[in-house]
Amino acid sequence: MIEQSIQELIQYGIAKELVTEEDSIFLRNQLMDLLRLSSWETPALPEVLPSIDEILDKLVSYATENGIIADSNAARDLFDTRIMGLLTDMPHTVNRAFFTAYHKSPEEATDWYYQYSKDTNYVRAGRIAKDMCWTYDCDYGTLDITINRSKPEKDPRDIAAAKNQPQTKYPACQLCIENTGFAGTLTHPARQNLRPIPIQVHGEPWAFQYSPYGYYNEHCIVFNQKHIPMVIDAAVFEKLFDILDMFPHYFIGSNADLPIVGGSILSHEHFQGGHYTFAMAKAPIETPFLLPNQPEVQAGIVKWPMSVIRLQSENRSALAAACDHVLTLWRNYTDAEADIFAETDGTPHNTITPIARMRGRLYECDLVLRNNRTTPERPLGLFHPNASLHHIKKENIGLIEVMGLAVLPARLANELPLLEKALYSDTDLTQTPSLASHADWLEEVKSRHPEADAETAPDIIRREIGAVFEQVLLDAGVFKRTETGKAQFMRFVDLVHQS
Repeated sequence: MIEQSIQELIQYGIAKELVTEEDSIFLRNQLMDLLRLSSWETPALPEVLPSIDEILDKLVSYATENGIIADSNAARDLFDTRIMGLLTDMPHTVNRAFFTAYHKSPEEATDWYYQYSKDTNYVRAGRIAKDMCWTYDCDYGTLDITINRSKPEKDPRDIAAAKNQPQTKYPACQLCIENTGFAGTLTHPARQNLRPIPIQVHGEPWAFQYSPYGYYNEHCIVFNQKHIPMVIDAAVFEKLFDILDMFPHYFIGSNADLPIVGGSILSHEHFQGGHYTFAMAKAPIETPFLLPNQPEVQAGIVKWPMSVIRLQSENRSALAAACDHVLTLWRNYTDAEADIFAETDGTPHNTITPIARMRGRLYECDLVLRNNRTTPERPLGLFHPNASLHHIKKENIGLIEVMGLAVLPARLANELPLLEKALYSDTDLTQTPSLASHADWLEEVKSRHPEADAETAPDIIRREIGAVFEQVLLDAGVFKRTETGKAQFMRFVDLVHQS
């Protein structure tokens, strides 16, 4: 009966210290009103509570079965978030708890806030656990591979219904501070359980929160409270270092500010960070070099598939100036031999993806050189995965991929078992529309793995997908990992060194 699921939710809230026993009758009445119940029978509870996902699923299913909400993915997500909003404290209470913990240590504050975000189901830990993850060892370190199965798929019923909804520009985007407590629509997720933490960055009001579908540990988002576009300029380094000063145990980085090589939301200034060490952070300096005008700054080319300059210093002002020096030179850099043009017909092409972290007492910033030129032969980007890789990865290469974590499309989760079986059988992939794009690749994999059988196929396919991602990163590098490419990279480094 539905009373049991309501009581389980109340007990969950008490166990997670979201509410107290004193709140139980009030919360029960709120939930009865939401579910349109007019009577109550106190149920017996199980010794072990179901997971929050199981509890919410029963409550939402009751709502669909009784005509309270439509039975669609968006309607269900809107409703379960509305339920969790009843267990989520007001912003001032959450802020006070965060900064009380912060006075003890930054790490204690983020530990508390991340757990709170999971407990209120803003961070959808149950769904994130469905993502498929493995690692791939290569010459550049251990790359992370993930197939995203956590985000709900678009429901045709929601798409159809959304056409009849009044169009609104509030909130302006999914990163705006106005999402705090927002009820959501069929085209905009509900956020009744979202409580961003206000912080100051570069003397301006920003906010800090976690990603509801994080790709790595404590995947956070730090965003400007004003809805202003992404821009990579001299100030961006001071902003990144301000955040490092506040959260020295986190890395923090920015997507590039141009289409194709930038992130999915270029209209709102934001960074991403978290408590995770990516392969790129572990990659060594391959070629050190000096900055005569910045003797306090150590510099070098990183051994990485993409083109990365690493700068380090205990002096953050000197480091910010050195980073801006590289950025300014790169914005205007052209090398026709390397197919790099700073602009064509007045359209700029050069930018960077900056990633900052603390290395003991050193501030460290990796500057990943990016160029978004397209050609008739490469309409998705000259420095983008080539067409032969699109069956695995076709989407833009943003901040997370740059650092060595592949975010692969959900479709691969269903295709993987079929590819594994086809590896050791006579299956003709061209006869299955959803698999036909893999056919040439699989034949090539087969030729190198005649030993494949039912036991070894899963590991072989995963390794080969890892190798595809390695090539994706190599394609995205503006200077290639060849002797010619390394010489071209050194031409730019010499300009950095000399100017």
